[in-house]
Amino acid sequence: MEAKRNLLTYAGLKKLEDELHDLKVNRRKEVAGKIKEAREQGDLSENAEYDAAKDEQRDIETRIEEIEKILKNAEVVVEDEVDVDKINVGCTVKVYDEEFEEELEFKIVGSSEANSLQGKISNESPVGKALIGRSIGDTVDVETQAGVISYKVLAIERSL
Repeated sequence: MEAKRNLLTYAGLKKLEDELHDLKVNRRKEVAGKIKEAREQGDLSENAEYDAAKDEQRDIETRIEEIEKILKNAEVVVEDEVDVDKINVGCTVKVYDEEFEEELEFKIVGSSEANSLQGKISNESPVGKALIGRSIGDTVDVETQAGVISYKVLAIERSL
């Protein structure tokens, strides 16, 4: 089975590479020091610091594995080359929510970069899927858990 391609913006790629470097260079060293200190305290069977350090080590190694998997299958979207006639990954989109009568702005990113608190929505999310390929002036109906939401596309820009 072919691995799923992970769409990333250049900023998303850089952020993951920086996190991976930090985990491998700094965090591994920190946790190794904590484990060494805990071992020096003696009996490991009732040593909470040792257990916590081992848990932290496991979490770090799991995250390293996740990032390496994402990067291995990464496809970088060159934002300078994004066609702004149609919505795609790497675009910032202004829409008008017809129900709440408000303007919203979304940056369309790959699923591994999505963060709704920062206005970054995945191309695989219901809203992202509905917006992909649309143009300025289009009205898009999005099926969500809360019901159908209608957005009118106001502007499409390259994300910076």
